[in-house]
Amino acid sequence: MSETLDKKKVVVGMSGGVDSTVAVKVLLDQGYEVIGVTMKLWDDESENYIMEEGGCCSLSSVEDARRVASEMGVPFYVSNMKKEFKDKVIDYFIDEYKKGRTPNPCIACNKYMKFDDLLNLAKKLGAYYVATGHYAKRYYDEESDRYILERSKSDRKDQTYALYNITQEQLKHTLFPLGDFESKEDVRKVAEELDLVIANKPDSQEICFIPDDDYPRFLEENMDTKVKAGNFVDTKGNVLGKHKGIIYYTIGQRKGLGITFGKPMYVVEIKASTNEVVLGDNKEVFSSGLIADDFNGILIDAFDKEYKCKAKIRYSAKEADCTVIPLNDGKIKVMFEDMQRAITPGQSVVMYKDNKVVGGAIIVAKID
Repeated sequence: MSETLDKKKVVVGMSGGVDSTVAVKVLLDQGYEVIGVTMKLWDDESENYIMEEGGCCSLSSVEDARRVASEMGVPFYVSNMKKEFKDKVIDYFIDEYKKGRTPNPCIACNKYMKFDDLLNLAKKLGAYYVATGHYAKRYYDEESDRYILERSKSDRKDQTYALYNITQEQLKHTLFPLGDFESKEDVRKVAEELDLVIANKPDSQEICFIPDDDYPRFLEENMDTKVKAGNFVDTKGNVLGKHKGIIYYTIGQRKGLGITFGKPMYVVEIKASTNEVVLGDNKEVFSSGLIADDFNGILIDAFDKEYKCKAKIRYSAKEADCTVIPLNDGKIKVMFEDMQRAITPGQSVVMYKDNKVVGGAIIVAKID
């Protein structure tokens, strides 16, 4: 089908924010024919959410995107993908918390919505490319015959961690117009020069379908089972007190435990099978490595031997030197040179080599 697609036509996922708007501007300047699309993923009827400027799925954001597209002379469509979003992102988010894991729904959204469903829509519109306002670089490397995902020029805004699940076929059809911007301030300057009302709009919040950041409330309201209280235990299994439900806790947490011990105590592990939250001191939150599954490779297809690189265990973490070891069951073991704090099942580990994304996988267990 690629042969019939127009390589000068690109569908831009527009959120009504600064980044996607400037992405449109850059592409227009490069001579592309741009079509703007906002994916309607989630509705919240509360007045606060509808009026929230930062929410990427709010009604106001759809209207902002429509207005910006009109001012820039770009055709604009709204695609209703609420069912797909619920099936592929929200249900996954809820199921992971039930298992005592802490998921990253933005990674799932990128994988299934922005670079799968949006790309399929782009092809229906005859466009060869999709583009987003992510801070990342992508290019084709002839020597390896692979598309490379590389860190953006802006180290502080780089979003490659959340993009590791993209496939070679998707990278082939994806553009990241903001990859060469040195800062968000430079991006805002472009928006200001366009004299657009969204130039000073705040960044969107991390999880669009939980506008108040109250995860437990959202989970309690949307889970099909009742959240049950259970025991806090120490690392030897001794009962320390009662917790109000495993969905209220995450690895490394110290505050908000609802119980005092006379010394700082941290969440070390969450055991969904026994409904227990394991607590320990700060040193017990640190681990030497992890086991991960569902690896998606970008620089390489898979690990066939030990591989030295850098890796980060969450979006905000620093990259750390490590060795990746392939396991017989398709999983990988990642051993760090320095102990890592709060390795969390459900989060992703993403590997880098010389600023290029090697690939990433879902953390299933830590190694003490």
